[in-house]
Amino acid sequence: MKNVVIRLLLVVALTITIGALSGGCAKKPVIPPESNSAAASSTTGGAAYPGAGGAYSENNLAIEGTLDDTTSTGVSGIGGAQGEQSDEYKQMHGRSSSGLAPVYFDFDQAIIRPDMADRMIQNAEYLKQVPNTLIVEGNCDDRGTKEYNLALGEKRAINVRDYLINLGVEPTRIRTVSYGEERPLFYEQTDFAWSQNRRADFVIE
Repeated sequence: MKNVVIRLLLVVALTITIGALSGGCAKKPVIPPESNSAAASSTTGGAAYPGAGGAYSENNLAIEGTLDDTTSTGVSGIGGAQGEQSDEYKQMHGRSSSGLAPVYFDFDQAIIRPDMADRMIQNAEYLKQVPNTLIVEGNCDDRGTKEYNLALGEKRAINVRDYLINLGVEPTRIRTVSYGEERPLFYEQTDFAWSQNRRADFVIE
């Protein structure tokens, strides 16, 4: 008798489960847009779709720039003297906010170099004059594993934060983040490019 009740309960549970899975929600019919925009607008409540080869093409899409562009147009600054200025800008400012300068590190090191001390002092003085919070972004070149470089970038960001705190910047205003090797400014496999990618940027929030 016990077995019969258990089997009956299992059959009922299985039937309910199958019914729930097979029922689901009612599907709405999908009406594809017609190539004629007037017909499409009449069937879709006023939404006009471009015809094949019509309004959209690769030739008339908006031009997109990059984060590293220094011009507002995204076109005129590519190549030539403007491209060289872009490299100069990246060398001087990295991805740091206006009024702040990045600091650079030796290979596989996280300590602040003596030649970067003046930059750290200038950055600290600037930060004392503004109320905003700061993100210190630790970066590395692409030699070594991604995991190792993330850890090294974190050490660099933390050392910069501690240095700023020693110079009088409030600790609560500083956050750190490590990008490791993920956000290089220069992509060449040269000593110069590597030296520019081993840096900490100062970004005002």
